[in-house]
Amino acid sequence: MEKSNVERLFGWLDETTELIQQHRNEPYLDSLSATMEFLFYEGAPEDMDDLLAHKLQNTLIKINMDSFHTEEVRKAIQLAILKGMKGSTQQQHLMTPETVGLIVGYLSDKLTKDKKAIRVFDPVSGTGNLLTTVLGQLKQEVKAYASEVDPTLIQLSVLNANLQKKQVEFFHQDSLRPFLMDPVDLIVADLPVGYYPDDIQANEYELKADSGHSYAHHLLIEQSIKYTADGGYLVLVIPEFLFDNDQSDKLQAYLQKYAHIVGVIRLPDTAFKSEKNTKSILILQKKGKIQALRNNRCLCKCHHLRIAMEWQTFLVK
Repeated sequence: MEKSNVERLFGWLDETTELIQQHRNEPYLDSLSATMEFLFYEGAPEDMDDLLAHKLQNTLIKINMDSFHTEEVRKAIQLAILKGMKGSTQQQHLMTPETVGLIVGYLSDKLTKDKKAIRVFDPVSGTGNLLTTVLGQLKQEVKAYASEVDPTLIQLSVLNANLQKKQVEFFHQDSLRPFLMDPVDLIVADLPVGYYPDDIQANEYELKADSGHSYAHHLLIEQSIKYTADGGYLVLVIPEFLFDNDQSDKLQAYLQKYAHIVGVIRLPDTAFKSEKNTKSILILQKKGKIQALRNNRCLCKCHHLRIAMEWQTFLVK
């Protein structure tokens, strides 16, 4: 049976990555990054070992990137990254499931379809798969930005965007620190869950904890709203327990003050490895300055929508 383009490209990425991994004795993801860099520049860097460089040049003749569509490139890279993350002990080395990324992209397209040009930002981009999935579904002119603190992940995300020929401006920094960037029209993010260790920086946020470490996912919501233009949208993949914890009252009060809650879509358990990893999608619209100063006479309620096979029927029209 003839292999699909995705299978062929993944096979080449995997074979080449293992070749580099065996030669350098390093983690798979680091070797994958070297493979993607070699593929993008179509040649080995000058400082690479001559023997390895020769072996890689022999593999390059087996692949022609012009024969692959952008989505095929994205999916092949996604498979290679997933292999590298399999069994990873680092919690941040996780990827947004394909189904979830497609739903976020669908929502993003529906929410921004009336704009001729938009600016998009993913403050916790990881390997860049969620952002590039969304970019693949947006039909207008887009200027994209992304931020990631992990050096391995941001290297993968930059090369991921390059190989897909997506123009993205990356920030290699702690996403809870200030950005040299104007507010954007759309923010998409798969929020990491946990405590933020920098209590001094957390003190700059309204959603800081009254005592102890603050929740990073709460602070990231505040940071995301801050960098969203008035009337702009946020499509956030959130933990299922977001509105059911010891600091949820403060979070709900903050959202009531600064945003309209368009809806919360509960994702099916089958989209995740286990029930404890189940997430939802939170859709927000940032209030304008005048709206934010009102006395909030009309309360925006959170609608929990359950997605089955026909999930499209629940989405924003």
